[in-house]
Amino acid sequence: MSQCADGNPLYPPARAVTSGPLFHWFGYYDKFPWNAGQRLMLSNEIDFMDRELRAGDTIRVGFVDLEAGSEFHPIAETPAWCWQQGTMLQWLGTDPERSCIYNSVEDDRYVSVIHDVQSGETRTLPRPVYCVSRDGTQAVCNNFSRVARTRPGYGYLALPDPTEGIDHPDDDGIWWMDLDTGENRLIITLDQVVGTGHQDSMDLGESWINHLQFNADGTRFLFLHRWRRPDTGGHHTRLLTANPDGSGICVLNEFEMTSHFDWYRNDHVLAWARHRQIGDRYFLYRDRTSWLQVVGEDVFTCDGHCSYSPDWRFILTDTYPDAEEKRTLIIYDTVTGARADIGRFLSPKKYSGEIRCDLHPRWSRDGRQVCFDSIHEGPRQLYVMDVGEVLDALS
Repeated sequence: MSQCADGNPLYPPARAVTSGPLFHWFGYYDKFPWNAGQRLMLSNEIDFMDRELRAGDTIRVGFVDLEAGSEFHPIAETPAWCWQQGTMLQWLGTDPERSCIYNSVEDDRYVSVIHDVQSGETRTLPRPVYCVSRDGTQAVCNNFSRVARTRPGYGYLALPDPTEGIDHPDDDGIWWMDLDTGENRLIITLDQVVGTGHQDSMDLGESWINHLQFNADGTRFLFLHRWRRPDTGGHHTRLLTANPDGSGICVLNEFEMTSHFDWYRNDHVLAWARHRQIGDRYFLYRDRTSWLQVVGEDVFTCDGHCSYSPDWRFILTDTYPDAEEKRTLIIYDTVTGARADIGRFLSPKKYSGEIRCDLHPRWSRDGRQVCFDSIHEGPRQLYVMDVGEVLDALS
């Protein structure tokens, strides 16, 4: 990375692609905000950014035309959202140029809506999506109201949780849904998860599923099983994988901490996790085996929101705020082992907890740009950075 005259790094410029007076963000780090032609970028919009979510709060979902300024084009309003992941807004793999999907509420139940941004036509599905396969044909679904109670900031407050008071229900857990027909079924119950590789501490509090993600070809998905620690108020976490029909469950990491992750192709998982003989590292796991290896042993020292580039060579990740209240954006070359810091962005302490603005960096479809949410200029907005020269230099 080149340097300025004062010796500080010369980072690629970060360009805001949304603007005030309202606030915008995309959500999590595991989705493409760009459509297939990379002209439209999905975004959420809201008129506040300084308080926690309350029941009844709604946000607007829509897009920005990157070739026509920063105007936000709303397509719908929904009460099914949270600060960290928005409303699972994303382009649908069956038609990623013009069709997107997001969660909403209809007839006192959570649903998902497929929306054609050109025609305005919509189609409602009977369950909210947590994770959608890359080809856009299937999704796995979760109880967002249970997540809202157990892990505030990641669930929805629009509806009450019918499972409250039940530590590991046998009629709730992970649901699978066909995105063409809406057919859906419960494939893994929380009671079943607790019984898989059971640990005594699971009997002391509520369990829930917090994150799910399909592999590249949709033949496996991963999920985090979390359960309450009554002694500290915190939680334990395990990493598991399964087939889309709920069979073939595998516990990849049984220890008490697994955080952010991404699939590497179809049969490996990268995750920031803990192993008692090693410590906290980025580990690469081979699905359905005990094989693992540390990634970036001397490069990464903390957790971040990690994802592989479209060509699988580079890892994009970030950090939490340092002593200067700044978050660092990082690209790592898995072939050479080289790291490039591509930006540091202010994240004031007053925006912490549920309302924090993690960078949640995401790759463009061609792998030459990254997009992230940030408040370093004051308001919460979406930013884009060209990283082609950085990748060429690392290579």
